[in-house]
Amino acid sequence: MLINGVTAMAKVAHVRLCHSRMPFVRAYPRETQEMVFDAHDRAFGFFKGAGTCGIYDNMKTAVETIFVGRERAYNRRFLQMRSHYLVDPVACTPASGWEKGQAENQVGLVRERFLTPRVRVKSLEELNAWLLDQCMAYARAHRHPEMRERTIWEMFEVERASLVPYGGRFDGFHPVPASVSKTCLVRFDNNRYSVAASAVGRPVGIRAYADRIELRQAGHVVGQHHRCFGRDQTVFDAGTMPVLARKLGALRNGAPFKDCVLPARPRQIRRKLTDSADGDRQMVKILTAVLRDGLPAVEAARQEALRDGVHSADVVINILARPREPAPPATIMTPDALRLRHAPAADCTRYDRLRRPSDGAKRDPDRHGRVEALWHEGGV
Repeated sequence: MLINGVTAMAKVAHVRLCHSRMPFVRAYPRETQEMVFDAHDRAFGFFKGAGTCGIYDNMKTAVETIFVGRERAYNRRFLQMRSHYLVDPVACTPASGWEKGQAENQVGLVRERFLTPRVRVKSLEELNAWLLDQCMAYARAHRHPEMRERTIWEMFEVERASLVPYGGRFDGFHPVPASVSKTCLVRFDNNRYSVAASAVGRPVGIRAYADRIELRQAGHVVGQHHRCFGRDQTVFDAGTMPVLARKLGALRNGAPFKDCVLPARPRQIRRKLTDSADGDRQMVKILTAVLRDGLPAVEAARQEALRDGVHSADVVINILARPREPAPPATIMTPDALRLRHAPAADCTRYDRLRRPSDGAKRDPDRHGRVEALWHEGGV
């Protein structure tokens, strides 16, 4: 198939309901354990339920040891997934494809009807959406092989009532321990992913999902990225922004920012700040605000600042702070028991007595004594 104009090979997961013959297929870049988990969840979510028994071949992502007969030692993560969906796995005999003939026939059907000639799509997501539409169209257009008076889709609607209800998504990740480099990078599957600067120097746990990478340290998420399936790619995010607060030169020469292509308005502000002596520091303040307020809010504040003909970081931060200003306090009604019976009279002339004694007052040569007398006289 052609994905975004490049010839690519994909692994296709096949799931089929034995009674209704309802097919489900989904393409993945690889056949790893997290892809198997995702395929189960997508299929059961589409079916709105799971069968009580699942027939599997002896794939390495599920089976660790093959014993005599049908005895198998399944790996721990596969057993956790089975318990989540309440599916009882049954393994086929090695090299006995007829034991899962419906799935084997579906492989040829999908290759002939759906993938011939070569499919041209822009992304893997577009391919999977197209494959799901093809499965539904095929089920609505073809008769059931045994119940000829009904279509596959009609039998599927009947079979849904007998399925184990879908219990939600299984957290199907592949755990891998890793270390963080001094440049806030973690290496996984021939690629590098950035983490928060606070994670440097300590190990992290990688949770590899079918479509994303999640990095955790001490129970907290320190990085999350869309998964890359190439080689020697480096993925950065805003988690490395705190480094700029200590190393301003990284904005021009650091790997996360040197080749970074900013949107049009941030580029415009950056060009205006270039002439300022502290231009890098102001740009860092604007970029760091993304962590607190989010990119849409920062972008709106930048647009408002540029419309007013200013580009200072303090102006952008001030615009962002306006919605966070506390609301005016509510007016509290004074209870009747606390109301004054005699309102105090505003007599500002009493303060003049503090500045100079009255003509009839006794002048005391002791300065401290005079202050005490005057304070007592002027007190309320």
